[in-house]
Amino acid sequence: MLSRVANSGYWMCRYVERAENVARFLGVNLNLLLDMPSEAGRQWEPMIQVTGDHEEFQKRYGEYTQENVIQFLTFDRDYPNSIISCLYAARENARSIREIISSEMWEQLNTFYLDLKHSEQTSLAFRDPNKFLSIIKMRGHMFSGLMYSTMSHGEAWHFNRMGLLLERADKTSRILDVKYFMLLPRPEEVGAPFDNIQWAAVLKSASALEMYRKRFHRIAPKQVIEFLLFDEQFPRSIRHCLTKAEESMHWITGTPMGRFSTPAEKALGRLKADFDYTESDEVVAQGVHEFLDNLQTRLNKVDEAVNCTFFKLRPPQKEQTQSQ
Repeated sequence: MLSRVANSGYWMCRYVERAENVARFLGVNLNLLLDMPSEAGRQWEPMIQVTGDHEEFQKRYGEYTQENVIQFLTFDRDYPNSIISCLYAARENARSIREIISSEMWEQLNTFYLDLKHSEQTSLAFRDPNKFLSIIKMRGHMFSGLMYSTMSHGEAWHFNRMGLLLERADKTSRILDVKYFMLLPRPEEVGAPFDNIQWAAVLKSASALEMYRKRFHRIAPKQVIEFLLFDEQFPRSIRHCLTKAEESMHWITGTPMGRFSTPAEKALGRLKADFDYTESDEVVAQGVHEFLDNLQTRLNKVDEAVNCTFFKLRPPQKEQTQSQ
């Protein structure tokens, strides 16, 4: 398989998943504000802090208002990780491999991008942000569903799935990390009703609240961390993403599971092994933000190894962006 084709499929799926998860970031706040409208003034800055692009935001927008944050994360074409920038990049990658993906995947992605442009013109994101974000998430689900159901599960499909899952693992960690940037002003308020509402908002934004309640019933910080990090069955948990991404990588290389013949296999295998031997108590003791920050760094290194192993590209400089 041509590395150019594999690279385009890998990044096509990463960008679609990234666009969907940016909508999920915004959903953290909107879910929270439904329950705690009095917090509207102080809960938008964490959306930018967790992306690591707060300096860029401050230079161009200044104040952390709902309108500014939504504009930056959704429609800012100069910001490479905005929803519209991600979908444009995904669409261009899909255009270059139309003979590889199914026609349904191309049509869905093309319509997704065009409808987003129409939403920008009609200001739907500002008039009804909950409806707008729900549409973004459902369109992301439709694309991944079409990939699973209309594309042969061969080499190209495994590159696509690997990209999607590595992106999902990174963004689930960032959705969870949002809670770190929403710390309460007084430690004694931890565990109070407002704290529980914040954790519920994080679960909702990862589409995890219902499945979490089926397993744990009551909201408890340690159990939320355990579910989003270590649950083996929930498809958005980081452990599940790493497990399935590793399966795809070994399918591509032909190396048996547990053996490593390439830098990419070694980087992902070591991360997965360390993850398997980590428990939620250790994460809490280390510090949730510190653990997640290290995880995101290691996921970036896995992506660099994938680029060097399969695509022969130089490592990206900042957050994962497709090498040109």
